[in-house]
Amino acid sequence: MVGTTLRDVSQRGISAGRGGAGVIGVVGARGGAGASTFAAALAHRFARTGATALVDLERAGGGIDVVVGIEGTGGLRWPDLVDARGAVDASQLAALLPRWGGCAVLSADRTRPGAPPSGALLDVLGAVGAEHSSVVLDLDRGDVLDRGAVLAGCRTVLVVVPRDLRAVAGALALRPALVDLVADVRLVVRGPAPGGLGALELAHVVDLPLAVSMRHDRRLGADAERGGGPTTGRGALGRAATRVAGALT
Repeated sequence: MVGTTLRDVSQRGISAGRGGAGVIGVVGARGGAGASTFAAALAHRFARTGATALVDLERAGGGIDVVVGIEGTGGLRWPDLVDARGAVDASQLAALLPRWGGCAVLSADRTRPGAPPSGALLDVLGAVGAEHSSVVLDLDRGDVLDRGAVLAGCRTVLVVVPRDLRAVAGALALRPALVDLVADVRLVVRGPAPGGLGALELAHVVDLPLAVSMRHDRRLGADAERGGGPTTGRGALGRAATRVAGALT
């Protein structure tokens, strides 16, 4: 297995190198909230100024490499790292990950679906953090509710909440675990608002601070179909990611 070649330097625990944003988790309040897209855009912005990794932790997703348009690029995915336990060579791991622009990407694999290997998870994340000053985790809602060990390693968690009642209910369900394990939890509120729910009203109901409110970005669908991935160069998503990145660094 590829993972066995990575056993060299012990990297237990989750943290990121100095000079960046640290370990930032992003989670959607419900399915289809746009958390993966926002996580990718945020990582893209961090990568402008420092070593950055984007890590896919969704249990049943098709791979964040598809979101950023590099699913055909070679490199390690989570299934390749099932045996990378205990001691992981951080620099070698970083060199073997596919890249999206300046950002390293550790993704699930749509051709080999499944959750990240639990036995290797913390050791691999520790190695990723050792080589990157900003690590953006695309969190799974189930892991948050289960109060998984990864959650406690996050400096900040951003909850992406569309402006509808189902998303508000989802954010309220996630809130106890988040505030219990993470010191800094903020909302990324996005439109449209079918019932007219305002961003500040939503933040008041959920009782979490607002990191940013963004309008619906009509360009995202077309950008995704072209396979380039979400970036921070234009549109509502780009402006929101840039604002949040500035607040976290």
